[in-house]
Amino acid sequence: VQLQASGGGLVQTGGSLRLSCAASGSSFSFPVMAWYRQAPEKRRELIAVQTNRGDTNYSDSVKGRFTISRDDAKNMVYLEMNSLKPEDTAVYYCQASGSRTYWGQGTQVTVSS
Repeated sequence: VQLQASGGGLVQTGGSLRLSCAASGSSFSFPVMAWYRQAPEKRRELIAVQTNRGDTNYSDSVKGRFTISRDDAKNMVYLEMNSLKPEDTAVYYCQASGSRTYWGQGTQVTVSS
């Protein structure tokens, strides 16, 4: 199984980005798909998670601004990011979990002030 994240880039404060993550090599949907991020010199943090039943959860730092969604037919997970702030600057990673856990390679998001 491989996860490929895309959609990062440079955006101004208040802007929006949509991250995508494609899971290949699996014929079934993952029970849990999530997004993490890691800023320079900080620990990787969980910011959004969605189960295959549709349950979602967000970190306080992104709640109300970010939205996670998934398309199980395509084995995709998305992260819609709005009202971006400079403190959202980080490498964003997707994760898929079932009997094993898989990580994408990360995509850089930079928010300029």
